[in-house]
Amino acid sequence: MSSKLNVVILAAGKGTRMYSQTPKVLHELAGRSLVEHVIATAAKLKSQNTTLVIGHQAEKIQKKLSYLPLNFVFQAEQKGTAHAVEQAFPMLDEKAKVLVLYGDVPLIKTSTLKKLLDKTDEQSMAVLTCDVSCPEGLGRIIRDIDGQIRSIVEEKDADAEQRKITEINTGIMAFPVEKLKQWLPRIQNSNAQKEYYLTDIVELCIKDGCKVNDVSCDNELEASGVNNMLQLATLERAHQIDQAHQLMIQGVKLFDPSRFDCRGELEADTEVQIDINVIIEGKVKLGKGVCIGPNCIIKNCSIEKETRIEANSVIEDASIGSKCSIGPFARIRPGTLVDDEAKIGNFVETKKAHIGKGSKVNHLSYVGDTQMGSGVNIGAGTITCNYDGVNKFQTIIGDNVFIGSNSALIAPVKIANGVTVGAGSIVTKNAETGQLVIARSKQTNIDGWKRPQKNNRK
Repeated sequence: MSSKLNVVILAAGKGTRMYSQTPKVLHELAGRSLVEHVIATAAKLKSQNTTLVIGHQAEKIQKKLSYLPLNFVFQAEQKGTAHAVEQAFPMLDEKAKVLVLYGDVPLIKTSTLKKLLDKTDEQSMAVLTCDVSCPEGLGRIIRDIDGQIRSIVEEKDADAEQRKITEINTGIMAFPVEKLKQWLPRIQNSNAQKEYYLTDIVELCIKDGCKVNDVSCDNELEASGVNNMLQLATLERAHQIDQAHQLMIQGVKLFDPSRFDCRGELEADTEVQIDINVIIEGKVKLGKGVCIGPNCIIKNCSIEKETRIEANSVIEDASIGSKCSIGPFARIRPGTLVDDEAKIGNFVETKKAHIGKGSKVNHLSYVGDTQMGSGVNIGAGTITCNYDGVNKFQTIIGDNVFIGSNSALIAPVKIANGVTVGAGSIVTKNAETGQLVIARSKQTNIDGWKRPQKNNRK
């Protein structure tokens, strides 16, 4: 049989039990929509053709996923899973295998699906089953005395004995496309819900002398769907624990894996330590020996070796060098580049700033739209005034500059190498190499001054 693979992902349901205006498959798990997880899994299988069957709020789904190479087909009426798959017929290659997935089953693993596809050929289909603790509401697998699958019965159509069965149909199946196109039109809707069940294809397959193979999914959460917010939260936590375990196996020290969230992609070198309640978003790279304190948010950034990120810091779209110290309570905003051995103190905010090697920005300071050399000391409470209410301007600070506490640098301004700025200065003019800059008004002491009194009038 051809090695070609087509994938059909069903995502047309209303998701009424989510009680949300957001389409169910667009609700997020680990920072990515449910259906994007499924699409990513299909891509790992090297699917030549992936079709998404959409219906309810189709425009929102299509807009969200427009960046992906997908086929979209519309299911105008919800007539069951067999009817949904039939909408994708024009997109399917007759010589390929087709894998049917669900847009609300985000944790299904590539390895499991490969096993399912390995059991599918020109004369056989394959069904993914799972033994679960609570099968209520799910279709049951009916086997003969030899253990072969004979049919799948939906709970509403099952009798009392069949409902005792704990092996359920996950809904995930694989077929030869040529056979699927023969079987699907023969499915009837003579059932309690008057729907066209894809599961009825099992009996048609057997009747035609073909074989129904099966693969058992060991972890029921892997094949679980999301129908409400409780199930979404359950799968979120299961996914986060799984990611945490993988990181720890690779050598990352997590102080408490149950209080770690990765909502993107984390690449971590050896001897990395991550304290509790850290959130990783987007693409993050951590060098050897990086330590991240509790309650930090790290988003789309790289942090080089032996750097410490202290508690309650937020770093976004930035690049941090090696042997740096950031925080606590620092906010490193997009466009910040911090060179090796630099220090960003507590309650410091930076944006579009290049902090040179070994430079220090001490507590309670703001540095924005700034190019800073090496060996600079920015005193506490210093700000670069980069915005005039309409436009942004740049501050340029040379090497080995000392800026005294509580100073304001009014951009555009250039501070040359070796300049010292006295504390409390408001700098509006460029300073030349080695100068001492003192820009503050003369102190005046007034005797006999009386403070304003509170007006007690009602």
